[in-house]
Amino acid sequence: MDDHKLRVFCTVAETKSFSKASEIIHLTQPAVSLQVQALEEIYETKLFDRSGGSVTLTPAGELLYRYSKDILGLYASARKDINAMMGLVKGNLSVGASTTIGNYLLPSVLVAFRKNHPRISINLIVGNTKLVMDKLLTGEIDLGLVEGDVTKQKLVVEKLIPDELVVIMSPDHDWARRKNISVSELIKEPFIMREEGSGTRQMIEKRLMESKVDPASLRVSLFLGSTEAIKTAVEDGLGLSIISSWAAKKELKGGALQAATFKDAKFTRNFSLIQRKKGFSSHTMEEFLEFLRIYPFEDPLTKG
Repeated sequence: MDDHKLRVFCTVAETKSFSKASEIIHLTQPAVSLQVQALEEIYETKLFDRSGGSVTLTPAGELLYRYSKDILGLYASARKDINAMMGLVKGNLSVGASTTIGNYLLPSVLVAFRKNHPRISINLIVGNTKLVMDKLLTGEIDLGLVEGDVTKQKLVVEKLIPDELVVIMSPDHDWARRKNISVSELIKEPFIMREEGSGTRQMIEKRLMESKVDPASLRVSLFLGSTEAIKTAVEDGLGLSIISSWAAKKELKGGALQAATFKDAKFTRNFSLIQRKKGFSSHTMEEFLEFLRIYPFEDPLTKG
């Protein structure tokens, strides 16, 4: 089935850019233009209006776009049903994940999934939540996993598992044997904070203010740009910090770090699956989603 021209056409229509479409589908910009030109020759009409420095669909283009989405959906359904009938699960899947999920949660999931489905190839892109959402909306990835709140109207959001942020400290710290602390106690100790603009930092500051603790009252000794750098600094006894319990899982199990929760506040957020509302679900993606939803995630605070 030759659906390539329609995929190229739809990508240009959705991104409103020939150059952006060429990046997403890995074709040169002239090749993208040739595919669109071929369709315009078939239908003997212009599909895009390129005047005024923008790319918009003509009335004929809008009509073809609606039919193209239906046609591509039928192609995807045919592939899915035939593979299911033949007992085959194969194909490619592109997944986007925000930093904590991509670095600390997904690797073990992907390894287990590939053992069960060796004929499926997965491309994982790790970035901040905004990047994942943007790539999903432009069709550059098939689904995303993000942390925190998602409010995009064009996305379907499904909560996967909770993420609790915890206070981490060196095993030699005076609080190392404590299971929980009060939020107000944080101002007594040197603190290591993420850099300005970090989503985790924004959440921490929001939760502090909800607990009547001014973030400016923290004795911040270091601002660091990554979770790994923070863990190293805390291990070296340079201060306390607050990170995802998933990010600290390895060090907590190995005894390199100790963690405490808050007894008077909940520093929690959700890890969520996000998909396009009008996206097509391939058999490959459905297999991965089913696997992900039932995956036995281990509590990172369990040291066993």
